[in-house]
Formats: sequence, structure tokens, C-alpha cells
Amino acid sequence: MGRDFQRPFSLPEGATEVILVRHGSAVRTDGAMLTDGHNDPPLSPAGIEQATAVAGRLGAIAVGALFVTPLRRTVETAAPLAARLGHGPHVVADLREVHLGDREAGFNPQVLRPDPLAARLFQEGRWDVIPNAEDMDSFGSRVQRGVTHVADTTGPDATGVAVVHAGVIAEACRQVTGSHAFAFLYAENGSLTRLLRLASGRWTLRGFNDTAHLD
Repeated sequence: MGRDFQRPFSLPEGATEVILVRHGSAVRTDGAMLTDGHNDPPLSPAGIEQATAVAGRLGAIAVGALFVTPLRRTVETAAPLAARLGHGPHVVADLREVHLGDREAGFNPQVLRPDPLAARLFQEGRWDVIPNAEDMDSFGSRVQRGVTHVADTTGPDATGVAVVHAGVIAEACRQVTGSHAFAFLYAENGSLTRLLRLASGRWTLRGFNDTAHLD
């Protein structure tokens, strides 16, 4: 008998699930807190609560491996889950947030406001309309490397969790679905996005911006 697609979801044989968690809300600062040129603030009190909620949601499933970026907001978000799992995360530098060049200090393109540069950014679907921002092709290539590394390290028939950034989630979803560059930009802090790499090597998007644990 063939697979019953009406049954509740289970991981297809040989597939790898990659859950991308957007880091918790971070502290807003007037000036940038920089690490290697990247804006690097810590979590806010709300972000700490979101991290705890993420751990409660994902601590109940079999997580094969946990990953973070070099930026502290992902490390702090992953900490409660790492404690629950009993093992620390792998750092994947390729999954750090897109570098926003001259707007790296506190620029939030998700907030709609009268800003000609932000308007052009959305119209063209390119981060590198910002002066000195990271090249879009380079960004896309490293996100692909990073997500592939997560899947390879996690292995088949297993689930890996990577705490990453909104721009990274948007780019990963774009690559999987062939969408507009910013179609998946609005992942909320602490949300879950689920990707599957099937045994054939094909990627698919299973879910985006799941916030049920944050209610």
C-alpha cells in the first residue's frame, strides 16, 4: 500500500528536517554594538522569554544537532534549548545575518517608514542597494553553504535546529521555493521555519513563521 498522505506528517525515509529559528527580540541601541563589523546586540527581556518558549517547544522533539551563528542574539536564543538537550551548538559562520553596509547600525528594513533607500531596497529585492552592503550573490551562496552544512551534519532521518536571522530565513526560503527575494522576509522573533531535504536531494518548504509556542 502506498503512503497515506492524509495521515499526520512524519519525516519521509532518508529525509533531513532543518528547523530555522529566528533569534529572539534584541536590545535596540542608538549606536551599533559591533562584532567583526556586524550589528551584535544581546537579547531583550522579551527575547529571553521567546528563547525559553522555543526551548519548551523544541525540547520535546528529538533534535539531532543544534546550530547558531557567531552573533550573540542567536547564541543567547539557543542557550535554553542547548541546556535542555544537554549539548552545545555548532557555530556556522555562513549563516550570520546579511551585512547592511552603511546602514548596519540599527537599520530595520522590516519597519515601513518614509525612507527612499528602504523603498528602493524592497522594489529591487536586493540588500546591496545599500552602499557598501554585502553582495547579493555572495550572500546567497553562503546561505546555501550554511544550510547544506546544517543538513549534512544532522544527517538523514533526523532533525537539526539552526538559530539564525530574518534575512537568512528569507534567502533560504527563496532558494527552496524560487520566490521573490523578500517574499519570506517577515519571520517573527522566536518563530520556526521548517525545511526538508528529501533523500533525492530536493528541498521543500514545510512551514514558515510558526509562532504557536509564543502565544
